[in-house]
Amino acid sequence: MLHALRVSDNEARGNASAARVGIGGPVGSGKTALIEALIPVLQRRNIDFAVVTNDLVTKEDAERLRRSGLIDPARVSAVEAGACPHTVIREDPTLNIAAGDELEARFPGLELILFESGGDNLASTFSLDLVDWWIFVIDVAGGDDIPRKKGPGLLRCDLLVVNKVDLAPHVGVDLDRMLADARQVRGAKPVIPTNLKSGVGVEAVVDAISAAVLFRV
Repeated sequence: MLHALRVSDNEARGNASAARVGIGGPVGSGKTALIEALIPVLQRRNIDFAVVTNDLVTKEDAERLRRSGLIDPARVSAVEAGACPHTVIREDPTLNIAAGDELEARFPGLELILFESGGDNLASTFSLDLVDWWIFVIDVAGGDDIPRKKGPGLLRCDLLVVNKVDLAPHVGVDLDRMLADARQVRGAKPVIPTNLKSGVGVEAVVDAISAAVLFRV
């Protein structure tokens, strides 16, 4: 059944074969930093991947990744939304679908494309016409009440990443309570705490992606 659904999805996207994973979340939560942390781990695991970034009217995040030295700049594409960031990942993801298709045409054998949303709010979600599976990133500095606000992004994502856990004692956040609240509102869906500066949680995120869409355990 899962295979049939993937085939149907791929036909709708021009027979795309690479798994497509979304990364969304509020401004400053660490979406681009998460991608920067994922890149060397994906490379070590010999996963053939590329990235599509989204910004409002610039290519800032794409240029940051291209300058990083972590990834071949040709493997990073940029979409300028020109409107609310959720529009091009949910209501009309045509530009992102086209960017993904172009990367697949340029790099035959591509296994994975990461789609980074522009910074949005807790209501941001991805269309399943665009992605197979998606991550939502929140951060400790945003407040430990975020899980209790139960935004659609936080509730519906396949994986919730709680980032900047190292900042908890500095911003007055009870990290244990924040993680417990996140797990409570999400039920059986996974929650991974991360500190992208030190690498805490990054391998677990790649494990989750690999198991969910690449079928590698």
